[in-house]
Amino acid sequence: MQAKKSYGQHFLKHDAIAARIANSLQQATRTGRVLEVGPGMGMLTKHLLAHSEYATFAVEADRDMVDFLKKNYPALTEHLVAADFLDVDLKALFGNDEFCLIGNFPYNISTQILFKMLDCRHQIPEMVGMFQKEVADRVVSKPGSKVYGITSVLMQAFYRTEYLFTVERGSFNPPPKVLSAVIRLTRKEQFELGCDERLFKNIVKTAFNQRRKMLRNTLKPFFQQEKLMNDPFFEKRPEQLGWEEYVRLANEISNGDS
Repeated sequence: MQAKKSYGQHFLKHDAIAARIANSLQQATRTGRVLEVGPGMGMLTKHLLAHSEYATFAVEADRDMVDFLKKNYPALTEHLVAADFLDVDLKALFGNDEFCLIGNFPYNISTQILFKMLDCRHQIPEMVGMFQKEVADRVVSKPGSKVYGITSVLMQAFYRTEYLFTVERGSFNPPPKVLSAVIRLTRKEQFELGCDERLFKNIVKTAFNQRRKMLRNTLKPFFQQEKLMNDPFFEKRPEQLGWEEYVRLANEISNGDS
């Protein structure tokens, strides 16, 4: 079968790596449900189905793959959704129940998957996923890193991020042009920001839209010129701030201290 080129899908062919990914979940037994995105030919799926302590669900957009999975993994059939993950109503699938998210995520929509996960964070306490290494590095990077950006700030505001291991190109069919990496995100016990979340996201995105400039230039829409020019804090650049500092900025604006 051919890879889903429209989604940049590359199929993992090394069973030991698939087992390692499946075994990286730490909260699956507690939630009792795991959702795999893009199972393809089931290399990861079979390791998930081997665990009787939780139910395995899967979302697959490719109809040929859906037929293949039904034929080769009949135990999955009841919980197999033929759809694009980005279009799936997770509330309709799980109600208010929690579940863990896992997958060898299609490269072309991996960041969108992360953002959907953020929107559903009340139901997703943990995610283990394989990403293009560049994306994985961005998610886990710390302030001051060249790759630290919008995705880093938003994910780290709600989840603890861990880089687990790198996966070489030859582990896939067809081999991708880039390295891959597996990361784990674990939701924080306190995952409410304590500020206007929409404002927080707006500040982060506005700051990083001109990441080479100082905050006194990028945050003009939010703060008075006098404050921007007189407070040395605004001499910093966006990649120098942790998520907590963006929360503080959001609260300053909301409290009229801008």
